[in-house]
Amino acid sequence: MLKAFDENLTRRSMELARETLEIEGDAIRALHQRLATDDSVGHAVGLLLACTGRVVVSGIGKSGHIGRKIAATLASTGTPAMFVHPAEAAHGDLGMVTPQDAFIAISYSGEAAELMAILPIVKRMGAPLISMTGKPNSSLAQLADVHLDISVAKEACPMNLAPTASTTVTLALGDALAVALLDARGFKEEDFARSHPGGALGRRLLTHVRDVMRSGDDVPKVSADALLPAALLEITQKGMGMTAIVDDAGRPVGVFTDGDLRRMIEKVQDFTKITMRDVMHANPRRIHPEQLAVDAVAIMEEFRINQMLVVDADDKLVGALHIHDLTRAKVI
Repeated sequence: MLKAFDENLTRRSMELARETLEIEGDAIRALHQRLATDDSVGHAVGLLLACTGRVVVSGIGKSGHIGRKIAATLASTGTPAMFVHPAEAAHGDLGMVTPQDAFIAISYSGEAAELMAILPIVKRMGAPLISMTGKPNSSLAQLADVHLDISVAKEACPMNLAPTASTTVTLALGDALAVALLDARGFKEEDFARSHPGGALGRRLLTHVRDVMRSGDDVPKVSADALLPAALLEITQKGMGMTAIVDDAGRPVGVFTDGDLRRMIEKVQDFTKITMRDVMHANPRRIHPEQLAVDAVAIMEEFRINQMLVVDADDKLVGALHIHDLTRAKVI
């Protein structure tokens, strides 16, 4: 009996899940079709681009949750934005809004009392008002400088009550605004990284070789005339699995790795008289400290090497990188 019940429950759950996605997908497609003949988004983008202050987003209930996400997306893609709760705004937080700001008000009914209580003040302040409602004839839509239609044929909720399809459409339209503004501002990967320094992209685009390289006494190096035992001691002490070979001016002329040592063991009987000049790899791969760490990763992957030398503008050795340094810095 329980097994049959579970199977019925699973079947019903799957049906509802697919129906929900279908309804929300249809709502997005309907919005897409509306935008083919509705230039309101273009007008909204124009107002937001002209804004010299911040974009203030506000909404109550589920619209408020969506509004927070829209504000966060705008802020992270080059449009300074913040969310203000309309109830809190009526009790002092409206002081955050200035005439230089633009205001986006979200309410599916277009009649949310908390919003309608503060919007006349926003209008008198002179801040442009963009509304997002599902009712083009609502009070909010009529008050706005630009109205964005987020209407849906029905909610995914079986009772057609809980905001589901409507919040999906609102969120999608907010993303559309953010992307249009991003493009209009010429926002690039580097700009995105600056507002996401803690994320993976931020680390890749903001971390330079100088930030992760080993320097000073931590860099293994010997002269070209150094004997192999001295080089092996340097490799062991510095723990990089290699040593740079430098000339009298401190410029790298070669590199010797522990892999080279393993390959030599099969061929050489007496290591005591071998100099690094005889066994080093000449013209080693190198990189500058101001280059991005991801550039070092690309070179290491291309040439299948685990270590890399860092040189300054005069080609003098100033540091060294191991693949593990890049891994610890989470560049990889």
